[in-house]
Amino acid sequence: MIKRGNYVIEGNGKNDKLGTGRRKTAIARVRIRAGQGRISVNNREFEEFFRAVQLRNAVLAPLLATEKRESVDVVITVHGGGVNGQADACKLGIARALKQYDPECEPVLRENNLLTRDAREVERKKYGFRKARRSTQFSKR
Repeated sequence: MIKRGNYVIEGNGKNDKLGTGRRKTAIARVRIRAGQGRISVNNREFEEFFRAVQLRNAVLAPLLATEKRESVDVVITVHGGGVNGQADACKLGIARALKQYDPECEPVLRENNLLTRDAREVERKKYGFRKARRSTQFSKR
């Protein structure tokens, strides 16, 4: 049993399958085990952590695609980035952990493009510019 605050998920961690997801600067470490479909994110309930429906749907996409929403418990630790990056990092982490948990799920996850990491990152700022590409205003006189 893992007790985090007042949120408890049963299990000793020995049969957990792990997955790491990244998006922008967010990193999510995901543990999946057999259970009743409970999801914990940073020791808080899933609905409490991701309040927007769009973000919840993004995180649940791998579980719904493989129809494992009610049969596994998910424990997520996520840090860095903003809520959108964190949600996408969780999505990739869950997909990778599900692939380990049940290798027969891989074709479904691939077909829904859930095992592909989104490699887009913020471009660095260059010296002499105001932003990455935005120059100063041109003055003719």
